[in-house]
Amino acid sequence: MDITQKIIQELGIKPWQVEAVITLIDEGNTIPFIARYRKEATGALDDEILRHFDERLKYLRSLEERKQTVISSIESQGKLTDELLAKLEQA
Repeated sequence: MDITQKIIQELGIKPWQVEAVITLIDEGNTIPFIARYRKEATGALDDEILRHFDERLKYLRSLEERKQTVISSIESQGKLTDELLAKLEQA
């Protein structure tokens, strides 16, 4: 799953905004700080959108980690087929 594309679709914001906000969050900046002092970097996204963005980013990253854990577990059991992998990747 492409997390960036998913957030672009869900929030209807531009790709460069998504990349900028992800970078700022990954650098350890808080949402209030980003909303107040990084308007030029985010295209003036407001606090509400940034909070929703942060929640979705955390959720989607967690979901992706969980998916990889499940795939690894099935693979370690020797039961992972190409068809099953494709279905898991789509989920």
